[in-house]
Amino acid sequence: MSTLDSETVQLIETQRNAAKLPPAEPPEAKVEPPSRKKETKKAKKVAAVSAIDEAQVIETKAEVPKKDAAISEEKTVATVPQIQEGATVGILASELGFKGTEMIMHLMKLGVMASINQRLDYETLQAISNQFGFEAVRKLTLEEQILQDEPDDATNLLSRSPVITIMGHVDHGKTSLLDAIRQSNVMDTEAGQITQHIGAYHVELESGSVVFLDTPGHAAFTAMRARGAQVTDIVVLVVAADDGVMPQTVEALNHAKAAGVPILVVLNKMDVESARPDHVKRQLAEYDLVPEEWGGQTIFVEISAKERIGIEELLEMLLLEAELLELSANPNKPARGTVAEAKLDKGRGPVATVLVQNGTLRVGDVFVAGRYNGKVRAMINDRGHHVKNAPPSTPVEVLGFTGVPEAGDQFFVVGSERDAKALSEFRQAQHRATQLGPQSRVSLEELFQQIQEGDIKELNIIVKGDVQGSVEAVFDSLQRLSADEVKINVIHQAVGGITETDVLLASASNAIVVGFNVHPTTGALIAKENEDIDVRTYSVIYDLISDVRSAMEGLLEPEVREVVVGRGIVRELFRTPRMGTIAGSYVNWGRIIRNYALRVLRDNRLVYEGQVDSLRHFKEDVTEVQANYECGIGVSTFDDFKVDDVLECYTHERIPRLLK
Repeated sequence: MSTLDSETVQLIETQRNAAKLPPAEPPEAKVEPPSRKKETKKAKKVAAVSAIDEAQVIETKAEVPKKDAAISEEKTVATVPQIQEGATVGILASELGFKGTEMIMHLMKLGVMASINQRLDYETLQAISNQFGFEAVRKLTLEEQILQDEPDDATNLLSRSPVITIMGHVDHGKTSLLDAIRQSNVMDTEAGQITQHIGAYHVELESGSVVFLDTPGHAAFTAMRARGAQVTDIVVLVVAADDGVMPQTVEALNHAKAAGVPILVVLNKMDVESARPDHVKRQLAEYDLVPEEWGGQTIFVEISAKERIGIEELLEMLLLEAELLELSANPNKPARGTVAEAKLDKGRGPVATVLVQNGTLRVGDVFVAGRYNGKVRAMINDRGHHVKNAPPSTPVEVLGFTGVPEAGDQFFVVGSERDAKALSEFRQAQHRATQLGPQSRVSLEELFQQIQEGDIKELNIIVKGDVQGSVEAVFDSLQRLSADEVKINVIHQAVGGITETDVLLASASNAIVVGFNVHPTTGALIAKENEDIDVRTYSVIYDLISDVRSAMEGLLEPEVREVVVGRGIVRELFRTPRMGTIAGSYVNWGRIIRNYALRVLRDNRLVYEGQVDSLRHFKEDVTEVQANYECGIGVSTFDDFKVDDVLECYTHERIPRLLK
């Protein structure tokens, strides 16, 4: 290791003979006599090999020609060892030619305390690489190994349809605009005619195709709108010409700017007499959206979605903007995309709406989305038709997930089910690790009092919803309620009805349970009574947020509260001339009382609300039926009972004010 190679020595001898010089001795003999060489080796063996080689190069620089010195340097660089992240101290010592004990001592001098079998991370290897003359190599994570993406060849890129997100304030006409474009009544599918979930629609136009994302417009669903901006190519900002710029208009505008996508402004409701387009333009100019006719770069289109005025001009402008963006994707590769929405369907299992952004998704593909994996069992397009493949810029509903992914999760097709399962288990383990932590129990009525007494510093909440977008929106709204006195801590959020497991988690964590568009199961109601847990359900998100805010501020007004008194399950159906369909039911909890309010639940979702008009035990009219008895229940205004429907009997009680 400390002598020159024979070729170099022979080269020096040849040069000296040509110059009639005395025979050359190895340079090491001049600098380091043999008698001291052994002592030096024993005393300083911990010195790096690269340092010795460097000394040799410097020592012979005056005698070795530059060309040969360069060759020597190339050999030195080529032989620099590479040590991969995760190598043990023993492997490091072996690669560098040291004993294990010597390597441990040298690492101790550098401040690294390690045993012979301890694995070294990349940061440690990088810190000591200069002293030992090796190259530290970072080990790819499991995710990096499985999800490696090769750059696309320009010859494989094909033009794709633009993805357009419609944003704006509540009731400014976003869904009406999409309805006018699609020429179908999307709005009828939304409860209360307010868009609650993201809809992804593929629209074929005369001069091309466009994908529209219809995001909710009200403030509580900020996260859903932000997610839409992350996957979109163009944002259509809808502003009512009579209302002008509103708070959520600014919010949508900021999301679009943060995503770095072009904005096209649509002035809707131009058919109303109070329309003030110039005033709206001046308002938007303050946010750097200056119309082209005023010397700016923002396209403004004046329309009336209701009267279908200006729709053609808007579509022309959208396609023109898309042409300028030169959008392209490679359809000949494994698909990658984004989960736009996800839910748990009783008949089909976990289902997600996926927007394919690159590659082509096919039936049978193995994939990973967030913490879950799966295999594409079926794909359904926005028109309800089954399809075999989905090219770039195509929204499809995918069946085959092992669990409900988060809205906004990245969707990747992988090579094998083994890789998909391994990555899914790895991500779930990471998620569980982040969820660990101390938990704390409370009801909304007692919250303010406990805050004042210093008994509580945070409010733990479990959130359940009908779809992932709703859960995410509730979570985001609750997080914004956190204050100095008390912190909102959402310890669990998931899609589906409120179950007994949720109530038991709330009991162990001193939490309350809130449901959005879902209801508790019978097991959950029993556990609620046994564990004395506050379980609340809402169909309007503002009521949920208002209750929590009022409790935090100590302003929870006395109000009439709903109290569930019993539940029954439909076992058989009978027809009578007077009452129509009678639900032959078994009371499995509480009691059913005549003239009390009745709720019909199917798959934990509300089907009908009315009251118990007829109640019989066998052939006898009764006022109430206790648990574990059968009865016949009739409702004069409802006939559509189904076997296994859950009938929930409830009343309203006035709860006295507990806070002062």
